[in-house]
Amino acid sequence: MSIASVSSSSRSYAVDGTWMDLDLASLPSDSGPSYHLCLHHNHGSAKQFQGDPVAQVPASLLPGFFAKCAFSYKKNVNIWSSQAQKLKMVQPYDIFLSDPHVSASRTIGASLSANFGENSARLIEEAKDIKRLSLHHPTLKSSLLGDIFASMSFTAQHGNFQRLLSDLTRFQARMDFPSGSKFLSGATQVAQYLLNSLQPSSEAIKMIFPSTTLSLQQQIAGPFSFRVDSGVLIDFEDKSWHIQAGQPVFAIEYALHVPFSAKAVAWYSPKHQEFMVELRFFET
Repeated sequence: MSIASVSSSSRSYAVDGTWMDLDLASLPSDSGPSYHLCLHHNHGSAKQFQGDPVAQVPASLLPGFFAKCAFSYKKNVNIWSSQAQKLKMVQPYDIFLSDPHVSASRTIGASLSANFGENSARLIEEAKDIKRLSLHHPTLKSSLLGDIFASMSFTAQHGNFQRLLSDLTRFQARMDFPSGSKFLSGATQVAQYLLNSLQPSSEAIKMIFPSTTLSLQQQIAGPFSFRVDSGVLIDFEDKSWHIQAGQPVFAIEYALHVPFSAKAVAWYSPKHQEFMVELRFFET
C-alpha cells in the first residue's frame, strides 16, 4: 500500500491505495520538435486533510488510468548575442547560462489524453463548456480529449556567469495559451459582442488572454543566484483591469559547476506555504 500527497488549488489530499506515475519527455532544445508522455494509474481513494472539507476531489485523483501525450514544435529567434570573448581557462558555473543574448521563441503543439475509470466522466464534465475534440463512453467509463496549445517567450541575459560577482542578470517573460479551443471559443464570443455593438463580457475576455509568467534571476556571488518567478493576475471584473503578482516563488540556486548543466534549488512559495530543495539537470 502506498500513500501519496498532492496539493491542488490550495487544498491537500492523500491517496490511500496503489498508484503509478511515468513521465517521459525529450530533452529541451532551442528549436525543433519535442514530445511529452505522461502515464498515471490510481487505485485508491483520495481523502482531504487540509482546507475545505466539502471541496470536490480533483478529477486527476479519482481512481482510474490516465495517459496523455503532447507533441510540439519550437522556433527560436536570436535577436542579439554578445561577441565578447569569455574568460579563458575559466569554466562557467552553468553552461546553459554562459551566453549573453536577447531572444524570442514561439511554440505550437497538440495534446491528446485518454482516461479510463471514474476520472473520465469528471474530466468530460469539466470540459463541457469548451468546444474541443472529445469522446466519452459512459458504459466503459472512458473518454478521449484533444486540444492544441501555443506559447511565446522573450529572454534577455547579461553576463557569462564566470566571474565571482555581477556576471549574471537574466529576465524572461512567457505567455501561454494552454487551450486553443478555449481561445477560439472566447474570440468568437468577443467578436459576437462587438458585432452587436455590445461590451464583451469579462469571462469572454478572460478566455482569450494568455497565462503570463515573469522570471528574474540575479547572481549573488559565485555559483549562488537569487531567482523569483511570478504569474501575472488581471482582475477583469474591475474596469481599470487591476494587475497584481500571482503566486510568486522565491528561490536560491547553487550551480554545481560541472561540464553540463546541474544545480541545487531551494524554493519557497508564500501563498501555498511550501518549501522544497531540488536537484535540477539541463534546465533552461
